[in-house]
Amino acid sequence: MGVRLVVVDDHRLLAEALAAALQLRGHRVLAVGTPTSVAADLVVNRRPEACLLGVSQPEDPAAFDVVRRIRRERPEVAVVVMGTVDHLAGVAAAFAAGAAGYVRQDERIDVVERALSRVRAGEAAVSPELLRASFDQLLRPAVESDDEAVRLLRLLTRREAEVLARIAEGQDTQQIADSMQIAPSTARTHVQRVLVKLGARTRLEAAAVAARTGLLERVGRATR
Repeated sequence: MGVRLVVVDDHRLLAEALAAALQLRGHRVLAVGTPTSVAADLVVNRRPEACLLGVSQPEDPAAFDVVRRIRRERPEVAVVVMGTVDHLAGVAAAFAAGAAGYVRQDERIDVVERALSRVRAGEAAVSPELLRASFDQLLRPAVESDDEAVRLLRLLTRREAEVLARIAEGQDTQQIADSMQIAPSTARTHVQRVLVKLGARTRLEAAAVAARTGLLERVGRATR
């Protein structure tokens, strides 16, 4: 079944080409927009299932303000970012802002299509290689707000802080359960509570928030 989506990019021809290709594959494009700053308005007004957002400069601190607004006003809409991967901090920033997926700007249309289907199903859509590289950079952040880290750490129990540390290491639910010697269902519950308390939709987003605020460093000290 096709995905209902809006397609937005700073380059009108690219946005229209993507929209046309996706429509030929059975997806329903509700709107095509330029520049990327109009994405939030289109999402709010058209209520799609997903938004395909082309970002030419993911390293720009303001590049994902529109994603934050979509997450705030239409949290049920999944955003897939199409961007460069030269600056991995930009990839991490996309997930920290609330994106559900990230694909290369020059990726094949079938990969883009699979990403849209995955995020509609509630999954994160990012290649394993890009995920590993982003985590590596997330674990070496420039701390921005120690006060924010303290506030977030107070929200977590010691067990949840340990789970967050394992999420940041890239462990899945079964690995968390095995390493902590708990049932997978218990591990899954801890993961969900961590996501809720950090206001994150995905594990990568939770790790991004933790890394950006310096929470990971404090979690490491707290769980020793």
